Amino acid sequence: MLKGLAITPPVVGRISIGRVVERNGKRLPEKDDQFTLTSQVQNRDGWVLHPLDELLRRDGGGKLRSIPVRLLFNDPVLNLRADYTLFDRSTGRPVCVGNGETCRRAGGADGIETLPCVGPDVCPFADGECKAYARFNVVIGDGEEDALGSFVLRTTSFNTIRTLAARLQYFSAVSGGRLACMPLELKLRGKSTTMSHRTPIFYVDLVVRSGRTLE
Repeated sequence: MLKGLAITPPVVGRISIGRVVERNGKRLPEKDDQFTLTSQVQNRDGWVLHPLDELLRRDGGGKLRSIPVRLLFNDPVLNLRADYTLFDRSTGRPVCVGNGETCRRAGGADGIETLPCVGPDVCPFADGECKAYARFNVVIGDGEEDALGSFVLRTTSFNTIRTLAARLQYFSAVSGGRLACMPLELKLRGKSTTMSHRTPIFYVDLVVRSGRTLE
């Protein structure tokens, strides 16, 4: 087996918040107040919607603000992976990945170097471009096509990362370490802060499902 190869859960789709709009000839991301489920395929109009997107919207009046999910693993760390990541804007590839103590940085004389990680706020190498980056894998639906196929939510939101990490630890404790057996639900929540100038900002929460299922 290849050494250093990142093993990730099989992904069949994406969970995104927002959409891409065209302004002045450029396609730019725009925040939204709902989830969107897509496949992993893009066309000229953007990401192709996953069939479950329409199915889940039927009960929400067209707005998808909650998604019934289950987890793949009992270990919280295997479900939610988060790092400080600096991306190369021209290629989209990570240049430096750290955890607040150590980091692995590409481009040195030896290829990839292991160095101290001081965090994104004071790192001179990142120059303010490093962000917390997380990937949260969940299963949506009954898994008829792929029992282990998951949807991935990628986020750089500190509110989302903090909330999901805390919920996973709490649920792991109250369930006796049986996270994969719990019926859960992703919920989109909003709040206002001084930094947001009192305008609502949205983040993802994880709660125990209240009887909602896919039909």
